[in-house]
Amino acid sequence: MRCGVVVFPGSNCDHDVYHVLKHVLEQETVFLWHGDEDLKGCDLVVLPGGFSYGDYLRGGALAALSPVMAAVKRHAEAGGSVLGICNGFQILLEAGLLPGAMRRNENLRFLCQDVFLRVERDDLPFTREYSTGQVVRMPIAHAEGNYEDTAEALDQLEAGDQVVFRYVDADGGDAGGNVNGSARAIAGVCNAGGNVLGMMPHPERCSEQILGNTDGLALFAGTVRSTLSGVVS
Repeated sequence: MRCGVVVFPGSNCDHDVYHVLKHVLEQETVFLWHGDEDLKGCDLVVLPGGFSYGDYLRGGALAALSPVMAAVKRHAEAGGSVLGICNGFQILLEAGLLPGAMRRNENLRFLCQDVFLRVERDDLPFTREYSTGQVVRMPIAHAEGNYEDTAEALDQLEAGDQVVFRYVDADGGDAGGNVNGSARAIAGVCNAGGNVLGMMPHPERCSEQILGNTDGLALFAGTVRSTLSGVVS
């Protein structure tokens, strides 16, 4: 299996993702430059967090127009796995690979803290190592993580079972966990095919015991295992 981590000008979590895939999970992993026009044979493509192009205009707006994104779209349309984390999620939204949009956090402040997430489905390559209803803890670090869409589109998203992670409190309840004001407490969504996932929390920052939390490792491990077993192309 070959993993690719896309680097945009302003990416700052690319080496963290690379470390988890390459050194923790021992998978062949390469960096892909934003100007690349192909994915160099990668099975899994990760768009990492950061401030691509300085978040000029808005998070992910310019990165979505990068040459590499045409190749990412072809990969996704062919059923390949694509994961977008934080700024990577924003890029997937701007590129039209996922529905919805991001606004400034409800309190207009940059938030850097741990949050609790409820896993809403465990049948995706990204979530096979979790259980539906499981509560996990992951860090966030963003100013534009307030997910939004029209009421009709949100209803359609829910009906299509495309909400993958939702902000909750430590006990899994709905009170107080939605720190950025996201519509329906949505923290991560997938496309209709289930092979493209975007999420605001950072699983790569909680994938080793030395970090004090390994809740994020299951996301990468499940994706790698699913790809190796041929569950996804």
